[in-house]
Amino acid sequence: MHHATSPDPRHDGLVRVRGAREHNLKGVDVDIPRDVLAVFTGVSGSGKSSLAFGTIYAEAQRRYFESVAPYARRLIHQVGAPKIGEISGLPPAVSLQQSRSAPTSRSSVGTVTTLSNSLRMLFSRAGTYPEGAERLDSDAFSPNTAAGACPSCHGLGQVHRTTEELLVPDPSLTIREGAIAAWPGAWQGKNLRDVLDALGYEVDRPWRELTQADRDWILFTDEQPVVTVHPVRDAGRIHRPYQGTYMSANRYVLKTFSDSKSQSLRAKAEKFLESTPCPVCGGARLRTEALAVTFGGRTIAELAGVPLADLAALLATEAGTAEATETARVLTGDLRARIDTVTELGLGYLSLDRATPTLSAGELQRLRLATQLRSGLFGVVYVLDEPSAGLHPADTESLLTVLDRLKAAGNSVFVVEHHLDVMRHADWLVDVGPQAGEHGGRVLHSGPVDGLREVADSATARFLFDEEPAPERQVRTPTGWLKVGPVTRHNLRDVTAEFPLGAFTAVTGVSGSGKSTLIGEITEELDGVGRLVVVDQKPIGRTPRSNLATYTGLFDVVRKVFAATDEAKARGYGVGRFSFNVTGGRCETCQGEGFVSVELLFLPSTYTPCPDCGGARYNPETLEVTYRGRNIAEVLDLTVEAAAEFFEAASTETAAAARPVLRSLRTLLDVGLGYLRLGQPATELSGGEAQRIKLASELQRVRRGHTLYLLDEPTTGLHPADVEVLMRQLNGLVDAGNSVVVVEHDMTVVAGADWVVDMGPGGGTAGGRVVACGTPATVAADEESRTAPYLRRLLGS
Repeated sequence: MHHATSPDPRHDGLVRVRGAREHNLKGVDVDIPRDVLAVFTGVSGSGKSSLAFGTIYAEAQRRYFESVAPYARRLIHQVGAPKIGEISGLPPAVSLQQSRSAPTSRSSVGTVTTLSNSLRMLFSRAGTYPEGAERLDSDAFSPNTAAGACPSCHGLGQVHRTTEELLVPDPSLTIREGAIAAWPGAWQGKNLRDVLDALGYEVDRPWRELTQADRDWILFTDEQPVVTVHPVRDAGRIHRPYQGTYMSANRYVLKTFSDSKSQSLRAKAEKFLESTPCPVCGGARLRTEALAVTFGGRTIAELAGVPLADLAALLATEAGTAEATETARVLTGDLRARIDTVTELGLGYLSLDRATPTLSAGELQRLRLATQLRSGLFGVVYVLDEPSAGLHPADTESLLTVLDRLKAAGNSVFVVEHHLDVMRHADWLVDVGPQAGEHGGRVLHSGPVDGLREVADSATARFLFDEEPAPERQVRTPTGWLKVGPVTRHNLRDVTAEFPLGAFTAVTGVSGSGKSTLIGEITEELDGVGRLVVVDQKPIGRTPRSNLATYTGLFDVVRKVFAATDEAKARGYGVGRFSFNVTGGRCETCQGEGFVSVELLFLPSTYTPCPDCGGARYNPETLEVTYRGRNIAEVLDLTVEAAAEFFEAASTETAAAARPVLRSLRTLLDVGLGYLRLGQPATELSGGEAQRIKLASELQRVRRGHTLYLLDEPTTGLHPADVEVLMRQLNGLVDAGNSVVVVEHDMTVVAGADWVVDMGPGGGTAGGRVVACGTPATVAADEESRTAPYLRRLLGS
C-alpha cells in the first residue's frame, strides 16, 4: 500500500505555518495540531497576535473571501495577503477579537446574541393578545423595524430636547458676546447674529434683559425667515449685502444631532440636549399594539429589562403552568437553552436591552462566544483574543468549560492569552518571544505545556511553573482616608466605601459586581483627592492620524530637531513642513495618512498603503532632509527603544532639543512599550497599550501636590512579566506620596496591594455591596468573599 506511507498532508491533523514574516515575525515555521485548545503566549508585542490573528486567521479569511466572491480577489490584492511562505492544513476560521468597532446605539445584548429574535417569536406566537386583536408578526415586536418602532421616538425610547438653560449657559452675556453657546462658531454663527440684528432683535443687550417672548422665538422658533443682511464693514474689505436665513438654536442643534456626519459636531450638539423618556411609549420603544401583548403578564419591553438569570427563571415558571401551550413550552425551552450559555460565562446580570456601547470589551467578546456555542459549527478554527480579559478567577473556570465544549464539538480553539490558568489548561502551547518587537518574533516552544519548563529564555516559563507563595510584604500606613458614597447607581444600593490615601488599593469582585460603578464615584470634588487622573483603555485616537508620537507630544520635538538642521534652514523648511497633518510637506495623495481607505460592499472598510508614498506620509522633497542619516519618515518608523538609542547618540549641538525627546521615550520604555514604533497609528494599538501610553504621559509630567490615579483593569493584555514592570511604576507613584486605586482580577496585583475592597458577592442584583475590605491577608480570610480562595492560594495561607 504505497499511499499509506505518504498520507495527504491536508489531513494529517496539523496546521503548518511556513516562513511567517507578518509584523515582527522572523520567518516563523510552526506546526499546531487541529482539534485542540492551543494557547499562544509571550510578552506584549512579542508577535503572538501577529501569528494567531495576523497570519493564521488572516490567511483563513483570505481563502474564504476567494471562495465566496470573485470581486473579493481584487480587494485581497489591494489589502495584501499576510506575509507567509505557505500554510497548509488550515480549516476555515472564525475570529472573536475584542472589537474596537463603535457599535450603534441600537445594538444591544439582545441583538448581539440574537436572543431578541427568540423572545419576539415567543410573543408573536404564544403571547396573550387583547380581546379581538390581530396576531402580530415577530417584526412588530422589534423597535428597530418600521412595523414595531414607536412612531413618536422612532424606536429609540428617548426624545431629545433642548432647554434655555442648556442653550444659554450665561445669561449675562449679549448675543454678540456669544450668549447662545449652542450656535456654530466662525462665519455661520456671525451670520445668524447679523440676521437677528436685521430682524430687529437686540443683539447688544444682556440676554437676561430680553423679554421671554423674544428669547423663546430666538431659541425655539420653527420659522426660517429670510432677510437682507448688510454686514458691518471690516477695514479694507468690501462686503456686499446678502440674503440670510434664520434658524433657531433648537432647530440647529436637533438638525446637527440627527444629520451631521461629523462625530465631533454631533458630540457638541449632544451637550445641548437632554434626553427624556418618550411621552408616547414611556421609553419602551414600541408601538402601542405591541405593548398590548403580554407573556406571563409582562410586556416584551419589561422582559427585556430583566437580568438574563432572572428572565430564565421567569420563563421556566411560566412554561410550567397549566395554561401554557405546547408552542409556549417549545419556544421557552429554546430561549432558556440560549440564555444558559450566556449565564454560564458569568453574564447573567446583563439584560437584553442593555446597549452594546456600555459593555466592556471582555463582556462583548464573551457574548459573541456564547452565541457561537449555539451556532453548532464544527471543523472550524476559533481564534480568540484574551477571552479571560475582565474575568474574575471564579468566572475563568466556566470560560474553560466553554472552550472545552467548542473543542468537543470538533473545532480547533486557538487562544491568545496571558492568564496562567488558561495556559495550564491548554493541550498545546505556542510561546513567542523572547521579548517584544525587534527582540521577539520567534517561536520558542510549540508543544505540550510541560515542555516549556526546559526553555531557558522564555519569559512565560518563569511564571507558569513558579510554585512559590507571594513574598511577605509590609503594607503601607495610610496618610489619610477617602470616603466615597453613599452611592445608589446600577446595582449599588446606598453603598459607602473607604480608600486609604498614600497607599495602593485594589478593588476586586466578579464581573458585574459593581466595581467600576463604585470607583466611577471618585471625583475631584471629594475631600482628599487633590488631582484625579483616570487612566482608561479607551483608544487614544480613532484615525491613523493620531499616533504614539503625536499623543505623547514627542512629535513636536522631533519636528523641531529636523527644522533645526542646516539642510532644512537652507531650504527654508519650518516646523510645519515636517507635519503630515498639513499641506506642504505631506504626500497629497493620501493627505499624510500613509493609507488610503478601500470601501467594500458587506465588508468593513480596509486601509491599504498609499500608492504614491508607500506609507511614508511625506512628499519626496521633505524626505530629502536628514538628521544623522535618517529622514523624518525613517525616524517615525523607529521603535521607541531604537529611537532612544538614536537620540541618546545625538551630538551635543542638538542635545538641548533632544533632551525632552529622551524623557518621553524613557517613560514609554518604563511602562514596557519599547517595541512600539513612534509613528504607529492609534488605530493599531490595543486597549492595554493605549492605557500604558496614557500612563507614560502622566509619568513624564512633574506633579506638585497629591494625585489620585484610577486604573480600570490595567493588566488586561499584559503578560505576567509586563505586569511586574507596571507594578513597579505604580508603586513608584505611591512611594512619591500619591494614591493609586485599581480595579483588578489579577491576584498577583491584589496580593501586592496595601488595601483591598472586595465587591459582590455575585454579579448584577446578586452583587453591589462591599463584602470585605482590609489588607490582602484580611480579605483572604473572609468566608463570604468569592475572591478570598484565589487570594489565599497565592498568599500561601
